[in-house]
Amino acid sequence: MLPLADYSKWLPGADGLDEPLLDLVRTWDRGGLVRRMWERDSSLWTGADEHRWLGWLSVNTLADPVDKLMGLAQDVRHLGLTNVVLLGIGGSSLGAEALSQVLRGRDDSPVLHVIDTTDPVQISRMGSRVDLDRTLFIVSSKSGTTLEPTLLAEYFLELVRSRLGPRKAGTRFWAITDPGSALEQLARSQGFSQVWHGQPNVGGRFSALSNFGLVPAAACGVDVSLLLGRAAVMVASCGWEVSAGLNPGVQLGLTLGLAANQGRDKVTLVLSPAIAALGSWLEQLLAESTGKRGRGLIPVVDEEVGEPSAYGHDRLFVYLRLGAGADPAQDEALRRLADVGFPVITLGMSDSLDVGAEFFRWQFATAVCGAVLEVNPFDQPDVEASKVATRALTTTHDPAVSLRTERPLALLGEIALFADPVNARFLRSASGEQAGVEDLLSAHLARLGGGDYFAVLAYIDRSPTHFALLQQLRQMVRDTCRVATAVGFGPRYLHSTGQLFKGGPATGLFLQITCDDGVDLELPSRGYSFGTVKAAQALADGRVLAERNRRLLTVHLGFDVVGGLTRLEHLVRGALR
Repeated sequence: MLPLADYSKWLPGADGLDEPLLDLVRTWDRGGLVRRMWERDSSLWTGADEHRWLGWLSVNTLADPVDKLMGLAQDVRHLGLTNVVLLGIGGSSLGAEALSQVLRGRDDSPVLHVIDTTDPVQISRMGSRVDLDRTLFIVSSKSGTTLEPTLLAEYFLELVRSRLGPRKAGTRFWAITDPGSALEQLARSQGFSQVWHGQPNVGGRFSALSNFGLVPAAACGVDVSLLLGRAAVMVASCGWEVSAGLNPGVQLGLTLGLAANQGRDKVTLVLSPAIAALGSWLEQLLAESTGKRGRGLIPVVDEEVGEPSAYGHDRLFVYLRLGAGADPAQDEALRRLADVGFPVITLGMSDSLDVGAEFFRWQFATAVCGAVLEVNPFDQPDVEASKVATRALTTTHDPAVSLRTERPLALLGEIALFADPVNARFLRSASGEQAGVEDLLSAHLARLGGGDYFAVLAYIDRSPTHFALLQQLRQMVRDTCRVATAVGFGPRYLHSTGQLFKGGPATGLFLQITCDDGVDLELPSRGYSFGTVKAAQALADGRVLAERNRRLLTVHLGFDVVGGLTRLEHLVRGALR
């Protein structure tokens, strides 16, 4: 923590931010706004129901007792289980996933795997990757009705029943959910061996330090006692009696909010390699909490740091630097950015256990930023729209009929382009009625301007190969167009950045990518397959984005996804010329 007199040094080179930031700090101190936040005063935000969602402020009551959590890994080992598969999505999985990748248990601890998708190829790969006889499944859903974990629980329960029999199958399942939910009822009826409760006054994306984040991590040998100890230090540092200028959570939140109000809303997160997994959790926290009412932060994660010439004036860089694990190349790249006037915040972590402190700092900062932006950081009003549209498609769908019925705008081999009527008219007008795939891509990308961002929405298997190809594509767009970029895999991003894309600033240019699945998995009790659900989610989300007047073009790759992505990269390269 820096003294108030040195606060301007916290943002070296922050052109136009220093004095307004100090003014904002004084305003918070004069108005007692830090105290009001700890008092759970909804008028600090929009005066709605914000006070109902601040249970995460009391971290010592969020989870079950530490000694109970610390025994979980031993329980799993005694059963001879070597793998833990977490079935969840969004806030019910991202915190645990980050903890398991940033912090490691003993060498003989179970390995955590996360399934947060409806992609049948990815689900099938997990089913064959782990030994079902030696695997524990944890179904995680706050509401207990979220589509993805519900379907995944049904599928894997049936798979384990076929191996172990109906009586023993339930003993290989745990549930994490709010008290009395539909998931708890399922767990009790199916004989799940353990049920862990969440806190009803804590939203999913603020639940990393609750049972939702800690139970899976503890089951895999993470020392949650040390983690919570680090969090407690940050809680004290952010306390109601700590002035805004000395409060690390308030400092960060005010800076993020002020920067966004001044046009620097592309929060570019740079993380030391050993803590890179924290990026997905931060992305959801910032995007889903602030992206509403036409405003919000656009988090940029996994975008390789480039030369200063690759960036516009809409960037704010936040560098989470891990002491001994720092990357000299990142240090040098961010120094160059700061030297030419880009605002760069460096948050130092002494070791990986400081992730506990960062969970709380960022939750607190996000709540503060919501107050600056005058939004409710605890709701997600635009997420439900895609869920409703998906339900409508899956419940009325004939499995023998394709979900997509419109004709493509253009074809090139297996690649087909689709757009809603408004976007189709614009692209045809810009490129000509007979334009081919590359010309239409060129017309779409030409819509990018200063302050915009480019997002790839990929409804394909989230494999390392596919991710690497999409990373190449986004970097090419960034370096050519000088815009922020993002890559999201569907349906995972629907519970993360999806709120921002629909409810945040209308500055996104979207390229949705779909494919034909080489493998599909039936859901007999539902009358459809995972492939049908994923296709419905892609189509439904595209329709909602179109209803919000977002700039969207869909690329369908066919069955050869790697070949299609390689061809798409070549086409985009040509289009950008």
